[in-house]
Amino acid sequence: MTLAGPPEHGAAALLALALLILLVVANGAPVLARRLLRQTLARPIDGGRHWRDGRPLLGASKTWRGLVSGTLAAGLASLFMGLGFGFGLLFGLLALLGDLASSFSKRRLGLAASARATGLDQLPEAILPLLLAMAWWGLAWYWALAVALAFMVVDMLVSPLLHRLGIRRQPH
Repeated sequence: MTLAGPPEHGAAALLALALLILLVVANGAPVLARRLLRQTLARPIDGGRHWRDGRPLLGASKTWRGLVSGTLAAGLASLFMGLGFGFGLLFGLLALLGDLASSFSKRRLGLAASARATGLDQLPEAILPLLLAMAWWGLAWYWALAVALAFMVVDMLVSPLLHRLGIRRQPH
């Protein structure tokens, strides 16, 4: 999908849908990788370090396996959707860096690992890559906002289902 300048309404809607799918892929791949690979590459990104407040920097659930699997999955999905492997890699990496920022913030707020924090759980991992899409594809801010909010809703609806199916550890 090549867009010169701001996308027309129909093209923008398709791009927004593709970006929503990429967010789901980037954030879902680490969950599937944990289930498939078990302890392989399950090393915490923070190396078990603690911040000066005595709490974990990120937490044990933020692993190199998740970062790599989410980034690669987004790259491959993006390539498949015609958005390009490079764009997908950057998009996935930014989504997961947003997730790490969310975890860092939650630890600073004293929230336990995997504790529910509506908005904080979804928005950083959506907004960072959507800023890339705005710059790369000329996506309008209102489409980016719509994708971020849609991702938030999808996450809140799908996560409990995945928990019931035994795919996720936590229902959120």
